[in-house]
Amino acid sequence: MFLRIAAPVLAGCLLGASSLRAQNELGNFSTAARGGVATTFVTDFQAIGVNPANLGRQDNARVAFTIAEFGVGVGSQSLTRTQLRKFIENSDETLTLAQKQEMARAFTSDNVLNLNADATPIAFSVVLPLVGSFAVSSRQRVTTHLGLNKNTAELLWLGKDAPIYPANFNPATAPLISEVLDGTSVQLAAYNEYNIAYGRQVLRLPSFSLSVGAGYRYVQGVGVVDVRASGGKLEAYSALSPQFNVDYGSVASNPSFNLRQDADKLIQPVGRGHGYDLGVAAEVGKKLRLGASVTDIGTMRWEGNLLTANDQRLKRLRSSGANSYEFLSELENIFASGTDSLFQYTPAQERNASLPTKLRLGAGLRVGTRLEVGADVTMPLNEVAGNLPNAFYGVALDVKPVSWIRLSTGLTTGAGYGLGLPVGFAIATKIYELGIGTRDLRGLLSDNKPYASVAVGTLRFKFGTAR
Repeated sequence: MFLRIAAPVLAGCLLGASSLRAQNELGNFSTAARGGVATTFVTDFQAIGVNPANLGRQDNARVAFTIAEFGVGVGSQSLTRTQLRKFIENSDETLTLAQKQEMARAFTSDNVLNLNADATPIAFSVVLPLVGSFAVSSRQRVTTHLGLNKNTAELLWLGKDAPIYPANFNPATAPLISEVLDGTSVQLAAYNEYNIAYGRQVLRLPSFSLSVGAGYRYVQGVGVVDVRASGGKLEAYSALSPQFNVDYGSVASNPSFNLRQDADKLIQPVGRGHGYDLGVAAEVGKKLRLGASVTDIGTMRWEGNLLTANDQRLKRLRSSGANSYEFLSELENIFASGTDSLFQYTPAQERNASLPTKLRLGAGLRVGTRLEVGADVTMPLNEVAGNLPNAFYGVALDVKPVSWIRLSTGLTTGAGYGLGLPVGFAIATKIYELGIGTRDLRGLLSDNKPYASVAVGTLRFKFGTAR
């Protein structure tokens, strides 16, 4: 399933972390440098997907655009950096029973792995006098989350020898999958987006101004996997583009299966949707900024290569679990539609799912022309593949030791990660900007709860001011 494409992405991230020796908006290097704190900081096209009301601020450039910004991040709250490196450097090593039991314990966590990748090929914004500000962009994003309970972790690493199977195991009286996997989530979401946003100042007083904004995005669904068991309920479905190279076997000949298999196309969506953003921003005096927004309101309709599974009784696996650090193929074996899967997948015509809706609240304070401080809270408003697993909290600051250099840092927590220390550097003149940032320097350097991330942009330009 999705692991055939997730594997090289994960490998690239982990190798990147090794070379450095060490979900929010990783495609924006300045936001990544603040750890994701963005609600009151972003201007121009950066406001897309964060707070479109910021397009109405007076400090926006009259024209601004960027080309080829990107970012990637991978982290774990239960694995060590040493363990993560083994998945790359020692992936073929045959494991002993003791090593497999050790890995099962390490994988028992609601945050075994979180991976995000964002890319912004192009973004553009313009201020039109008396009309307001418009911004457009294209964006690609991939989000993966893996959380396993004890049973699932043991099934992954021990297979048929997992403790969930007693000596007298009887499939007819076995517990339901929803009970066995309770607390497990295996999720992937890959989207291609086309965005447009509008913002305008609607009130301007001597010591107070108010802006409002709205955004729309057309979303192409490249792939989704959502397997979750919680509170006695099971949700399991997938829809993956031909680019994922899934072998559907006999399912492909089922007349109820809406097969899409032209892998030669650059992008062949298997779903589509419409998303909306709403925001408000205020400036109190010349120093205090406030902002609030709700983003990704809307739904996706998945209809190509769609498979779903219902709850059923646990069956005994035939495999003995992952025998090496290359666990992804075994994870696929358990959750995919193969002969040794825990699930019996059936074709479906369509499935509607909400976009990963979030509420953002932020406050910022400008101290002179060289220092700006901000604080953000971002809360997921639904539980779907691609959304934050829990609330994000952060504080950040920008310092300009000279007018054309910006240093960024802060403290963040939540969103599936531990305490983060973001840092970033940018050369920011009135016309040109380039920079690099990481969402957590501490995660790059620590062996426990590692998190490696980097966001880069080299072609950001601004011309004129809206004042």
